[in-house]
Amino acid sequence: MTNPLIQEVINEDGKTVYKLTTFDIEVIAKMNGGLAPTIVYLHNDKDVTDWIRAIRFNPKQPSSYIEDYDRFQAMLFHKEEKAINDLYDTISIRPKNMSTGKQILWSCAVLALMSIPLLVAIFLM
Repeated sequence: MTNPLIQEVINEDGKTVYKLTTFDIEVIAKMNGGLAPTIVYLHNDKDVTDWIRAIRFNPKQPSSYIEDYDRFQAMLFHKEEKAINDLYDTISIRPKNMSTGKQILWSCAVLALMSIPLLVAIFLM
């Protein structure tokens, strides 16, 4: 294996198996002007995005040869979900820490505010 995130080890049965070297991956979601966020993976402040993509998009199913891949994938999924939610919370105009009722009122007020130009245009016709 040429991927630094994968190591070859001998298990207790004496068989050679592959394991992931670390589960200490930081996941960051960024908006770079497109519609979808870009996800970046860091380990010890080093970008390991290409290594993770090489594992995930390998023609050979990673879980078929990496022993702890399913646990790694679950950990990454959880961190990706959190990173994307954090990103959307930072760019959202929705106020935080509101009750459900207040959030509904806020949404209605924003909708009413956004419809004012349309109503003005209709009345001026």
